[in-house]
Amino acid sequence: MMDLPERRILTVSQLTAGIKDLLESTFGEVWVEGEVSNLRRPPSGHLYFTLKDENSQIRGVIFKQQSRYLRFELEDGQHVICWGRVGIYERRGEYQIILDYAEPKGIGSLQLAFEQLKGRLAAEGLFDEERKRPLPALPRRIGIVTSPSGAVIRDMLHILRRRFENVEVLLYPVKVQGEGAAQEIAQGIEYLGEYGAVDVIIVGRGGGSLEDLWAFNEEAVARAICASSIPIISAVGHETDFTIADFVADVRAPTPSAAAEVVVQQKRDLVRLINVLTERIGRGMDRHVVRRREQVFGVQGRIKDPRRRIEELRLRLDEYWGRFAQATLRTWRENRGRAERLSRLLYAQDPRHEIRSLREALSQLTKALKVGITTLLDYKRKGWEKEGARLDAMSPLAILRRGYSITRRLPDGLILREADEVGIHSQVSVRLHRGELLCRVEEKG
Repeated sequence: MMDLPERRILTVSQLTAGIKDLLESTFGEVWVEGEVSNLRRPPSGHLYFTLKDENSQIRGVIFKQQSRYLRFELEDGQHVICWGRVGIYERRGEYQIILDYAEPKGIGSLQLAFEQLKGRLAAEGLFDEERKRPLPALPRRIGIVTSPSGAVIRDMLHILRRRFENVEVLLYPVKVQGEGAAQEIAQGIEYLGEYGAVDVIIVGRGGGSLEDLWAFNEEAVARAICASSIPIISAVGHETDFTIADFVADVRAPTPSAAAEVVVQQKRDLVRLINVLTERIGRGMDRHVVRRREQVFGVQGRIKDPRRRIEELRLRLDEYWGRFAQATLRTWRENRGRAERLSRLLYAQDPRHEIRSLREALSQLTKALKVGITTLLDYKRKGWEKEGARLDAMSPLAILRRGYSITRRLPDGLILREADEVGIHSQVSVRLHRGELLCRVEEKG
């Protein structure tokens, strides 16, 4: 027989644990690249997917606490470069790579996140020109959302004072980069829109890298700009820098200084314009007065002296007045004679005599009606009392008062007239004048 080596028997768990230790100690933390497929997002917030190339594949997972740091949306088909550690899920004996970082190959994660958000918001219509509002011609109060300590705010205030020193500025101080900057910017926009009583809002900061400007690429800032009821100017970075805020805002200024120049016109330009318009109005009024004066002179030459016409009309008026007085007097006399005749006729037919006679007749009829009603009621009452006595005499209850009773068989309630209608030991009920008895038949006679 062949000699067999000494057997060392391992359980499945022991073998899996040994493989796990060997893999984790050999590979540890690694960089790996591949294509994402079979991406799943369960309610737990973790990301599960397969990382593959032309010949092989490996399961990958990014746990929820790490997925929050991804700058872009992971999607099927993306070619990514990942960093993590190799591990084994012992319950299934499957090895996988647990990732702490991922970036798209060939394009930065921030740039990809920018393009993804830009495409999504554009599809929703946030960039449409139809929803953008014009700036006020001369704002009384300007709201600014930016850092209170940078050169940006100093430059904007200087330009605003130089162009129009009377304009009022309300600053909402925020962080313009770093953790929490996007939330502060969004809160500043909402506050100025609701409580700042401003006519226009400038949101901006100075230039910088894509990472420095990233707060203005956050969805929270874009949503706040879109929801604002106040027109907003985006002034982020330099002229070549573009952010999501630029696309959503009502007006995009290439720089913060340019925003200060766009938001308000120079006072001297307005004064010059007012002077020009005032002079133009004055010349127009002069021309209008000259034309009207010429028209008055032309009409005046065609108008005749009205005094002759007035005298003629006055004579005619006197004639008409005499005729009117005579006709009025004649009519008055005729109407007075007619009124006197009608008055005598009316007095002869005075209805008060007949009314007095009818009142007396009505009084007598009323008395007779009262007497008749009283007599009829007494007669009816006596009849009802007589009929009531007869009805009471015929009532079974009156018979019961004289000592009689009514016996019923139980349980059907048949009124008994003969003894044969009930058996021995049957139950009967006996109705008396007052009360009722429950009895049992012991004997029949």
